[in-house]
Amino acid sequence: MKKMILPALLAASLFAAPVFAQQPAVKKTNAGTEKAASVAYAVQPQLSTLGWVGKKVTGQHNGNIQFKDGNVLVRGNQIVGGTFVVDMNSLKVEDIKEQEYNGKLVGHLRSEDFFSIDKNPTSTFKITSLAPLKGDANGNNATVNGELTIKGITKPISFPAKVGVKNGVASASGTATIDRTKYDIKYGSKSFFESIGDKAIMDEFTMSFNVIAKK
Repeated sequence: MKKMILPALLAASLFAAPVFAQQPAVKKTNAGTEKAASVAYAVQPQLSTLGWVGKKVTGQHNGNIQFKDGNVLVRGNQIVGGTFVVDMNSLKVEDIKEQEYNGKLVGHLRSEDFFSIDKNPTSTFKITSLAPLKGDANGNNATVNGELTIKGITKPISFPAKVGVKNGVASASGTATIDRTKYDIKYGSKSFFESIGDKAIMDEFTMSFNVIAKK
């Protein structure tokens, strides 16, 4: 049984968000200043998806994880903020079908080598601001800035996304790239273990999300 796999939290296959016709242009927003005038839409975990992809020298692994709860802050017809809680205990590996190997992989990801899930059962992301994004080849219309907390460590992160609000539903979809070493997940990292050779696991992993929230 090989001991390597790349972490999960927060992207695997991309999940497409609903398309909103005639979406208004995204205005630059700051969650701190807009919060007083905003309405909280509740995240719908059963309608939202979060997938991950982790790569290593000899291949990759992918899976999914579930949102626990959260809210999207809406002002008028604009998303201006939000907080999202991820249930780390829901972590799954999708690309390995053999049950024993799959279980060992999940167990390793849950361990101190990676996400230390018994001690850190949730991870969170808080939007601090959004800025309009034009000309994105993937159809993203906003740059989302926020704070990501994994293993109790909080670091700033930014990524492109497609966001919109229509008929009491707020939606956000996209892919974020995360450097795991910033969250004290150094297992198999060539940045810290130079002689690891072809057993190296890439420092960055991706998370693809499709969040649905309702008023």
